[in-house]
Amino acid sequence: MCGIIGYVGGKPSERILVEGLKKLEYRGYDSAGIALCTEQGMKVVKAKGRIAELERLLGRQTLPPGTIGIGHTRWATHGKPSDANSHPHTDTLMKISVVHNGIVENETELRKELEEQGAVFRSETDTEVISHLIAFHYAGDIVQAVQAATRRMRGAYALAVLSELEPDKLVAVRLHSPLIIGIGDGEHFVGSDIPAILEHTRDVYILDDGEMAVLTREEARLMTIEGNPIAKQRFRVNWDLATAEKAGYDHFMLKEIYEQPKAYRDTLEGRLFPRYPWTYLPELSLTPERLKQFRNVHLVACGTAYHAGLVGKMAIERWARLPAEADVASEYRYRSPLASPETLVIVVSQSGETADTLAALREAKRRGAHTLAVTNVVGSTAAREADDVLFTRAGPEISVASTKAYTTQLLVLYVLALHLARVRGTLPDAEIEPVVRALGELPEQAESVLQQAGEIRGYAQEIASREHLFFLGRGLDFAVALEGSLKLKEISYIHSEAYAAGELKHGTLALIEEGTPIVALATQPELMSKTASNVREAMARGADVLGIVGAGSPSLSERQLTLPDTHPALMPAIAVVPLQLFAYYAAVARGYDVDKPRNLAKSVTVE
Repeated sequence: MCGIIGYVGGKPSERILVEGLKKLEYRGYDSAGIALCTEQGMKVVKAKGRIAELERLLGRQTLPPGTIGIGHTRWATHGKPSDANSHPHTDTLMKISVVHNGIVENETELRKELEEQGAVFRSETDTEVISHLIAFHYAGDIVQAVQAATRRMRGAYALAVLSELEPDKLVAVRLHSPLIIGIGDGEHFVGSDIPAILEHTRDVYILDDGEMAVLTREEARLMTIEGNPIAKQRFRVNWDLATAEKAGYDHFMLKEIYEQPKAYRDTLEGRLFPRYPWTYLPELSLTPERLKQFRNVHLVACGTAYHAGLVGKMAIERWARLPAEADVASEYRYRSPLASPETLVIVVSQSGETADTLAALREAKRRGAHTLAVTNVVGSTAAREADDVLFTRAGPEISVASTKAYTTQLLVLYVLALHLARVRGTLPDAEIEPVVRALGELPEQAESVLQQAGEIRGYAQEIASREHLFFLGRGLDFAVALEGSLKLKEISYIHSEAYAAGELKHGTLALIEEGTPIVALATQPELMSKTASNVREAMARGADVLGIVGAGSPSLSERQLTLPDTHPALMPAIAVVPLQLFAYYAAVARGYDVDKPRNLAKSVTVE
């Protein structure tokens, strides 16, 4: 959530900042703004709404030229979306400007203290406290003032600070919220994510917690918040900005749905063999002896990644015969989890920056557990802080609603479960071999599902006018139903619920009436008859059912979609694809902004 861009160099900064913010639109936002240091002092332009509104404001005025500035896209946390609450925020005299991702937990007490010192607040945000706090501590050195301010703040933050009192410097600070520094020729950048600066440089420093950077045109000085110099290795970005373009698709989400067959291949490449040892995970530091010592597994994640964790839990229990739990990250550390050195804690996060997931990771480490991150982003906090990391290799995912990140998480968890099973000796080669073969066939099977898009689109358009919908499934199908329901809710705003099909008669059947739409998944052969019985109960009460079944399955409903035949345990990686298309086409039919759903952000970096 929220996006930061900053620039210092020899070029006019206004256009660099605005274009950088556009590259961060996928993170979700409700307002945008920039601040420039000019010969006429600090100039701030900001507005509620999309970046297009900011551009309209900038087009109606002529700002003095400035070669240093900061910009921000805000997702409201403290205070409603408004012009006043938009970033950047300044101190009373408008000498210091700040953009901020995160939260200041002691904002109330700091605001009261600063108001007593004469600070005049113009917004409801916690961020404005930071600008006043830096001004209060300013005594001729902006770096020292920022350091003093951060010592007073509790919470999580990524900051970029600008001062007309020292108009050649840009100060950046990171604590629990991602921030990168871009290195150019006679220019430097700060950003909350790589796409913001990739047009200008591929060389970056990735700040760790408690680190800051002082940027001028000539240099980037790195140090701790305490002021101790540090040396960091540059990270070279090796993916192309063109991968973040729509490539002819109407929306990023649709493009990313159709990229899944390639993402499957990239994720599996080099990790599977058609014969013993079957799996190859050289990224893991865990020896076979250590893998045999684990007594339980915790999979911890939020939202879509949590649904991937549910599938991973079943695969690990079924194949590796290890007790596994899937936990919502925001609840994990508050339930005093029974994690120990004999526990493998797997944190799953597309961005690797999800605040609740990172907090769970740190809690697991505090309890002595071995931590493993499954993430898409090289250099992310989860990737750096976990004891081990497996990258999903999904490539950039721009749409807020996750698609290929989810399915590649599934594939990584499948390979990991097989790896555990092989090392621990809980699955014979005769049972591993068909799973490995089936994993290799998934890309082509996903392509065949995408060829049924027209049929899926037709049903989605039929239910686009409805306000309520149910998803049903048992076992692995229930995990997929949860993800299908979430996708529909988050982009079409149709209220939907997912239920384990056997629970339908324990209360929810009271909501089924003539015409109630239901999507019923029945891809698990051993549960087919049970699910069919539950679906008949709903149809007897007038439900309009779309069945999703595997090849060779008996008829579930009058209208149904048949999926390619694969190993039952791998069906989630295929069955979710029509549900992604279903949600997408329903949202399009309702006229909504698919890639930027209301109230949501791509990376949730506050609790």
